[in-house]
Amino acid sequence: MVVDDEALVRSGFQLILGASEDIEVVATASGADAVDTVRRERPGVVLLDIRMPDVDGLTVLRELRTMPDPPVVAMLTTFDADEYILTALNGGAAGFLLKDTEPEQLPHLVRTLAAGGVVLSPKASRTLLHSHPGTETVVDEDAARVRLLTARERDVLVLVAEGLSNADIGARIHLGAGTVKDHVSAILTKLRVAGRVQAALLAQRAGLLDERLRSEAGG
Repeated sequence: MVVDDEALVRSGFQLILGASEDIEVVATASGADAVDTVRRERPGVVLLDIRMPDVDGLTVLRELRTMPDPPVVAMLTTFDADEYILTALNGGAAGFLLKDTEPEQLPHLVRTLAAGGVVLSPKASRTLLHSHPGTETVVDEDAARVRLLTARERDVLVLVAEGLSNADIGARIHLGAGTVKDHVSAILTKLRVAGRVQAALLAQRAGLLDERLRSEAGG
């Protein structure tokens, strides 16, 4: 389901996603109609505009999170450094997409969300995380927590931050789904975070993804 105050954005996303055989856009809505439409249509994934003039995305997100078996929600934004994004992620959103995301990437991102992965724009995440006061102290604290992880747990955390589901992580590093689930549970406990999105953000702040890129470039 796509929620946006602009009809052109709603129809554009619907056309792009509807072209995939395995994705059905069950509804589109403005902010005012979003919660009632979700209750009626029961979508698995909701792409939710973070800034709407009638009812803003954060209000919609809060209401959706109170529902039994709520949908996976990813926020839509136009701005790399939208200050509302961190609030949304801490409020239970599974990630965010920039509205100028390449059309061919959208179906993959929706599949990632549906499979339990997280979707974070690396460029926008870094912009957000380093544009707030006190970031250096937070990064130091995050790095200290990451050092509590085993080497295997760090590998799993990087893949969580890249948006992979447990099944995809298992396939990537040749582990059973149950073992991956145990690693993820241990990671969340050691990092003292509530979910995968917070773990992914912490991994980015601690520089784990940058380390991965440097090691791959060196290899």
